[in-house]
Amino acid sequence: MTDIRLEVTADGSHTLVNTALEESYHAFNGALTESLYVYIDSGLCALAEHTQEVRILEVGFGTGLNVLLTLQKARELGLRVHYTSLEPYPVAEALLAHLNYPAQLASLYPAAPLADDFAAIHQAPWDAPVKLNGDFVLHKRNLGLESLPVAAAAANLIYFDGFAPSKQPELWGADNCRKCFALLDVPGLLVTYCANGQFKRDLRAAGFRVQPHPGALGRREMTRAWKD
Repeated sequence: MTDIRLEVTADGSHTLVNTALEESYHAFNGALTESLYVYIDSGLCALAEHTQEVRILEVGFGTGLNVLLTLQKARELGLRVHYTSLEPYPVAEALLAHLNYPAQLASLYPAAPLADDFAAIHQAPWDAPVKLNGDFVLHKRNLGLESLPVAAAAANLIYFDGFAPSKQPELWGADNCRKCFALLDVPGLLVTYCANGQFKRDLRAAGFRVQPHPGALGRREMTRAWKD
């Protein structure tokens, strides 16, 4: 079994490190800061300018941080969300219980039941949709993107949050770029921390409009790609 260790990032929030790949689940410069910027501010909030009905496909459930952040922002903005998250290799629950995201988010969302939300996210069964509240449905799926059947207009927002192309090159390939384009409705948006040149070229070849966008935490760029 792959060893996973817990580490504290620069903003005080936790990440996990896959020691077989020597790859972290989030930026060491700040797990929480990175996820808020890339997936919430640059993704969810950008799409919410077009619709109140958000259908998210997340490639890489990981620690569940993006789900927790999306649930809080969706409440704040009054969004209706169906959130499908793919994860072929779920992290052990015993380790997830030590993650400090509810405490780290308390100042941002002081009235939210953060600990209860985070527990509900991880207690939700795999491969079955579960209502976290009346306007937010979570469907965790124990599979990878390559195994997901293509259903046209299945999502209007994709969080592409896998390990880096140097560690998982097959995930970032042209076939998956075409699959993501097929899965998205119009308008549809894909966001990721990654700004790999070949990945962006493959997105354009698949039909996306790739928008230059500043990266988080001093990174020059991230990727934001529209289907329109």
